[in-house]
Amino acid sequence: MISAGALNEGFVVAIMIEAKDGKAEELAALLSDLTGPSNAEPGMQVFLPYRSPSDPKRFFIYELYRDEAAWEAHQQTAHFKEALPDLLALAARRERVPFVPFVPI
Repeated sequence: MISAGALNEGFVVAIMIEAKDGKAEELAALLSDLTGPSNAEPGMQVFLPYRSPSDPKRFFIYELYRDEAAWEAHQQTAHFKEALPDLLALAARRERVPFVPFVPI
């Protein structure tokens, strides 16, 4: 298990995605398929997709990278580039927000 301190190190990207009507299951499958290859990347600490239990069209992805360069490398991987057009076609809304730690744990 990753310690709280380890979760506070690196470069985080928080992603909120809302699926288009009737596309939630396809989006869920796409995110599931991305999880293994993304977690296998050398600069990826953790790639965790979540789904809202109250609104199944809404997804949240927590991505923790070693550093910002690892995030940039993720965006150049074959699995990301292959999935992105489908993800964008399935999404009604997508917001990506990067974060860096500012309070030591």
